[in-house]
Amino acid sequence: MTEALFRRREVPAAAASRLLSAGLDPVLARVLAARGIDSPAQLGLDLAALHPPGALLGADRAAALLADAIAAGERLCVIGDYDCDGATACAVAVRGLRMMGATVDYLVPNRFEHGYGLSEAIVDLATNHPRLGRPDWLITVDNGITSVAGVAHANAAGMRVIVTDHHLPGEELPAAAAIVNPNQRGCAFPSKNLCGAGVMFYTLLALRAEMRARNAFPGAEPPLGQLLDLVALGTVADVVRLDRNNRLLVAAGLRRIRAGRANAGIRALLRVAGRDEYRTGSTDLGFALGPRVNAAGRLQDISLGIECLLSDDPDAAALLAAELDGINRQRRGIEQSMREQALDEIGDFDPARLCVVAHRPNWHEGLVGLVAGRLKERLHRPAFALAPASAEPTMLRGSGRSIPGVHLRDVLERVSTIAPGLLVRYGGHAMAAGLTIRAAERERFEQVLEQAIAEMADRAAFERELLTDGSLADATVDLALADTLAEQIWGQGFPEPLFCDRVEVLGQRVVGGAHLKLDLRFAGRRVDAIAFQRVDPLPESAEIAYRIGRNEYQGRATIQWLVEAVAPS
Repeated sequence: MTEALFRRREVPAAAASRLLSAGLDPVLARVLAARGIDSPAQLGLDLAALHPPGALLGADRAAALLADAIAAGERLCVIGDYDCDGATACAVAVRGLRMMGATVDYLVPNRFEHGYGLSEAIVDLATNHPRLGRPDWLITVDNGITSVAGVAHANAAGMRVIVTDHHLPGEELPAAAAIVNPNQRGCAFPSKNLCGAGVMFYTLLALRAEMRARNAFPGAEPPLGQLLDLVALGTVADVVRLDRNNRLLVAAGLRRIRAGRANAGIRALLRVAGRDEYRTGSTDLGFALGPRVNAAGRLQDISLGIECLLSDDPDAAALLAAELDGINRQRRGIEQSMREQALDEIGDFDPARLCVVAHRPNWHEGLVGLVAGRLKERLHRPAFALAPASAEPTMLRGSGRSIPGVHLRDVLERVSTIAPGLLVRYGGHAMAAGLTIRAAERERFEQVLEQAIAEMADRAAFERELLTDGSLADATVDLALADTLAEQIWGQGFPEPLFCDRVEVLGQRVVGGAHLKLDLRFAGRRVDAIAFQRVDPLPESAEIAYRIGRNEYQGRATIQWLVEAVAPS
């Protein structure tokens, strides 16, 4: 828990008034207006408002190739990625292509043996697929846009490749038969924020339209809407921006889950996480399901997560979900130790520094991204955590997390320009990136990274400031309000409401060794609150930023405040 300057979001009065006139709760009206919702018409979540797939460059080409392959009985192998978006994208691809009549299976690289993406090693493994045999086609999901060598290797081996990805392309595109990526040059698709699962879903929409035009469906068309719970999970877990299009996808997926129509794997994951599927919200996807699927890819094999999401057998899904839950518990323990070591290593951080790089020779390479995220939150600086690469003993593999205003992939590109050859491999997004460097060049990397950030970033980005939605002093804060807020679609670019008020601290104690349980007085009433990952006590009177939520214990539901930050005294 870190201190920050609080600033209230601006609320356009006219927009808030229109939403209020439409019958919205006053708190929700002002929260939505502050996030750019201008009229009740923008609140519609009908899938008919989705951008059509025709504008997605490469989707029609991929659809035609896939339709030909299915008609010819050719074998398709989906090449996935080892995070939650990769797992959901893989499940979307396999389920969707099977609906279309394809012979299809999947293969996912092992984080520790093969690294990321469609590598030459993965192509070689695919040629002897244990269930599929030698495939005719490789279809990447959530990867492939930078796999120039891997695609060339597949082409030389007589396998054709379709790339579906959402990551930023490099200077050279792979020589794939088709590339579907909203971020490739020349693509006019209005939403650049699709995740890997979203790109694959759109590819399937285009394929269905192509097969419809060929009269390939003698009966009912494949119900691709059944895949939207997976698309919603991938979208939220990958922390892509929730623009209108992504909010429509997530809302549709949540409707399926809340109606009890989610696939067996998602239902099983919700149960092991102790979540009520009929009240599932976007935060449940991001903080309960996503980490359990991700844990398999971080510590063992993401195929466990994919098999869970592919299962139609509730009993089998329950066993896989229980295994994923156990791996996630193990992950939490290792991460806690690594986080403590990282904080010890940085010690008294110099506030004049613009970045932080942490490394320990005993760290687990699958968890460095989580540690980087914790350091970024603590210091409000772009942060990288590095660990030895198990498959390359002389290399360090790192993961970085950034702050608004510092585009991490662009920074790494600048590092590569300043010091050619320093980065063996790199890639990523504005807020997250990965890299490989030689272990002997760790200190040089830190120096050049500092230089690159200094050249590219506005110094104002390093001032910690927390945007809030103001006070709830005049509102009725009850379970009805908590449920109203929980029903909305929150996430990256459309943040969950965060309120700010001064409270009187009546009592406080540490629980679970790491969290501060609080008894507060606010607007003449007592409030139950908790500050996770904080043990430092609050003053008797404190200005806090908080969220409101539902706390259920022994069948009784109450309001609980979740304290996110405390303003400087």
